[in-house]
Amino acid sequence: MKKFITLFLVIAMVLSLAACGSNNGNSGNNGSENTAFSADDIADTMTSEDGKYTVAFVTDVGQLKDGSFNQGTYDGVKLYANEQGLSYKYYQPANGDQATDDDRYDAMKAAAENGAAVVVCAGFMQAGALERAAMDYPEVKFIFIDGWSLGLDNVAAVCFHEEQCGYLAGYAAVMEGYTKLGFCGGGGGTNPACCRYGYGYVQGAEAAAAAKNVTVDINYTWLYGATFSPSNELKTLCNGWYENGTEVIFSCGGSIFSSVTDAASANDAAVIGVDVDQSTQSTTVITSALKGIDQAAYQLLTAAFDGSWANYGNNTTNLGAAEKAVGLPTATWSLQNWSVAEYEEMLAKIVSGELTVDDNFDNLSSTEHVNLNIVE
Repeated sequence: MKKFITLFLVIAMVLSLAACGSNNGNSGNNGSENTAFSADDIADTMTSEDGKYTVAFVTDVGQLKDGSFNQGTYDGVKLYANEQGLSYKYYQPANGDQATDDDRYDAMKAAAENGAAVVVCAGFMQAGALERAAMDYPEVKFIFIDGWSLGLDNVAAVCFHEEQCGYLAGYAAVMEGYTKLGFCGGGGGTNPACCRYGYGYVQGAEAAAAAKNVTVDINYTWLYGATFSPSNELKTLCNGWYENGTEVIFSCGGSIFSSVTDAASANDAAVIGVDVDQSTQSTTVITSALKGIDQAAYQLLTAAFDGSWANYGNNTTNLGAAEKAVGLPTATWSLQNWSVAEYEEMLAKIVSGELTVDDNFDNLSSTEHVNLNIVE
């Protein structure tokens, strides 16, 4: 219970800061009310006096500055290290989107042997390499973002209820008046976080369509998002969808965002962002499904250094609406037909348990008011 209360307080405070407004392309959240900097004010690289780096970040596939998952997680790392006066460094596994478990392990090994006391690892694909590294370097603490318990005391995992903010995004889109929707997911259908986002999106669209007594069509694909990277193939696919009537696409997969927004711009259409508020990255973005990846990284780094690691190590911390860790951005709200007050009323129902969103994405299918077209 202690860990949930602590996370609740930190995340609540951070999200309240975000509600006051942000002028950058990431979440713009601070990990502490005493932090005078935003993540954009802190350099991505630094040089330590002794050549050692106390806090390390190992990226997921894709670019560090992906305007999404990698960047959002590293924001939390930089904010914590900057506030505490600790040296920090990021490591990108070799071979980019084709990185293997050996490549990821090598990045973690380099971090550990380069003086890291804590290594933050982003993304579900880190599991195999992370388990090996944690066993080889038991004195190093590892934070597994979007992960699960590996049965090791020096590994703390955090995952999110993405289905909840996915639901809110789907509901918002239909309430705004869109009935031709799209979803492009990263990870090739094997990324649990993206799967939960997409399944929640369909459930939210169904609920709003039922409330309005309309039928919604959703094109849904993992086809060109397997690598989380932009591609001409994905841009062509999305362009075709837009040309054939799709009005808004939920882009859920890191850097594939640029392919989706390029297609949307060419067709005067709309996009829903993911992980962080992506509205300043493209004028096509109408809202974003948010999760507190920067706050989670910040909080577990705090635990690694303040003596409370035992509350998190060898465990998975699950964060959702009840912990104020998922939602939609209100500071940049642009929706005309669904208000912030109505959104907050629905969010409160999720928090209270009055509204439950299913997280078992194996149940993904067409519903009474949603025709689901899965493109493979």
